[in-house]
Amino acid sequence: MGKTTAQELYAQLYDVQVPDWSGEVDFYREMIVRSPLADKGVLEVACGTGRIALRLAKEGVNITGLDLSSELLDIARGKSAGMSNVNWVLGDMKTFEIGTKFGSVIMPGHSFQFMNTPGEQVKCLERIKHHLVEGGLLIIHLDHQDVSWLAGLVKQEAPVYEKGRLLTHPVTKLKYRYLYAWSFEPSTQTATIRSNWEEMGENGNVIQVYEMEPKRLHCVFRFEMEHLLKRTGFSIEAVYGDFFKNELSDTSSEMIWVASNRTG
Repeated sequence: MGKTTAQELYAQLYDVQVPDWSGEVDFYREMIVRSPLADKGVLEVACGTGRIALRLAKEGVNITGLDLSSELLDIARGKSAGMSNVNWVLGDMKTFEIGTKFGSVIMPGHSFQFMNTPGEQVKCLERIKHHLVEGGLLIIHLDHQDVSWLAGLVKQEAPVYEKGRLLTHPVTKLKYRYLYAWSFEPSTQTATIRSNWEEMGENGNVIQVYEMEPKRLHCVFRFEMEHLLKRTGFSIEAVYGDFFKNELSDTSSEMIWVASNRTG
């Protein structure tokens, strides 16, 4: 067995690091399981380890999960062993072709923000539309930008790392400290996160450091997303400020878009 890479460690710790958003699972359950198109199946784009997909699969829905990370999909496959209504696909959200159409496509957890240019955004939405049946539903969960926080990240001369939670590996029980630093480029609306995992010894000493590649996320604003959806032929059904369907407001931390593939 080879040495664990930073990406493998990230995948192994994903489920203990990433929590559910309040009301999130119930929102997807209501929108999808009770949909008249539920029998057409669901595609989750950027599914990770199946955090949402497997909850929906347990409701009897046929689920396909797409992700660019083979490490995350390995974890997902292990969690879904024996489930016949789950399918995992390795692919890029800008170029994927699965060969079937779905009743719903969901993109939880801000993953659309990995599309960093208008060209990438449009390609992703066009691929999604291609995989939706007529009238099919699209749900995209985005971060509602805190402009005061972003302003504080501009012009930092060097990354300022903050300490995250101390996490316990679900298998080895080793302890890992997450360190992260954000920066922001206003000219491209790009936030970059640099992160490391420190493996901790019993006395609190650092045994090993796993350094992740920096991740660039586009900070999407409301009318930008509205333009993108309309440009790619979607009909906007709703935009919410949380998973309880409250109106998007200045103080909302989330932005949830519901759109449909209606051509008429």
